[in-house]
Amino acid sequence: MKKNAKKSENYLDYIPVYNEKNRWERGEDGIITIFVENKGLFHFLAQKLLKKPRFSQIHLDEMGSFILPLIDGQRSVYDIAQLVKEHFGQQAEPLYNRLVTYMAMLENCGFVTLLSLSDSKPL
Repeated sequence: MKKNAKKSENYLDYIPVYNEKNRWERGEDGIITIFVENKGLFHFLAQKLLKKPRFSQIHLDEMGSFILPLIDGQRSVYDIAQLVKEHFGQQAEPLYNRLVTYMAMLENCGFVTLLSLSDSKPL
């Protein structure tokens, strides 16, 4: 094994922190909608000329609506996985692959930041 080999980190050990720039609301049906403000020159022109909305709405599914409120900056991805498993059971399988993919998507869209459990640095 190489001396300088980078240690592989476990994605389940990260703590997701929700980005407060985007607000969300839970509808009457229990489904969460995330509101994302459309910023920039192109969006400004589209809003004025084409009557496009200022905010885009992203509607989550049942599992996403369960997971999003659990992202509180305290729970790790593993802790959230255990709560999802308890609530959804077999319906959530393959649990860890799905949850890690979901967290990666949330991070790529800028909805969450993943902090390392060991040193509280962003991923």
